[in-house]
Amino acid sequence: MSLLDLRATTLEREHVAHAHDHHQLILATRGATELSIEGLGERITGARGCLIPCSRHHEYHGDGRNRTFVLDIPAATLPGLRDGDRIERLFDRPRFFGVPPRLNRLADSLMLQLEACPELHSEIAALLLRALYLHLAAEPLAEDAGSVLTPDDGRLDLARLDAWIDRHLADEIRVERLASLCALSVGHFHARFRMRTGMTPLAYVQRRRLEHARTLVHHSDLSLGHIAALVGFRDQGSFSRAYRRQFDRSPSLERRHGE
Repeated sequence: MSLLDLRATTLEREHVAHAHDHHQLILATRGATELSIEGLGERITGARGCLIPCSRHHEYHGDGRNRTFVLDIPAATLPGLRDGDRIERLFDRPRFFGVPPRLNRLADSLMLQLEACPELHSEIAALLLRALYLHLAAEPLAEDAGSVLTPDDGRLDLARLDAWIDRHLADEIRVERLASLCALSVGHFHARFRMRTGMTPLAYVQRRRLEHARTLVHHSDLSLGHIAALVGFRDQGSFSRAYRRQFDRSPSLERRHGE
């Protein structure tokens, strides 16, 4: 990748975890996405964006209704940009930042231009990046309460969370609801949870769904489609794929072997 790569997309309702060798800006114009960067997690909305430095592991889960700018920024392109050295400093660590209405309106307008004239994506990307830089330069980023990691996980009661999750396996489980059970902001909850368990809340819920499914595969005569619905999967196919990734064999094969 040699140029700024900007795309307008919808982040779907699936858990994705990866890292890449370029910086990345995530900026939504509508909808929401749960996103964490090495344990630092928040919700990306029209009022909240993030900057992801290259090679930093991150995970996200969209709501399927968002419209989101994803800007990939190879470090090699920054020296050629106006204020490139200063923009580079924005990526010295993972950052979540507030998006004021004027910046959100600009992003929405640029998204329309990008969709109408995709051949101008590099120019639109440079404009968006510079607008963000000027905004953050005027309002320096600060550590906020939702981004602070502390060793004290006082209100994070895993036993209570497990019991609640187990009662709602068939339902959509949102990070906001789990955070509210602990009387924490989403960002603070996400950070504490990752510190306590070594995984994100969404990954933890997925694992718990599959562990319960495995018990049903071994000890019930329920169909796989019924089991999938009971533990919150939309269809048997997505359930079987997730089961295979978790346990290295499909639920049908595991049931046949009776292990």
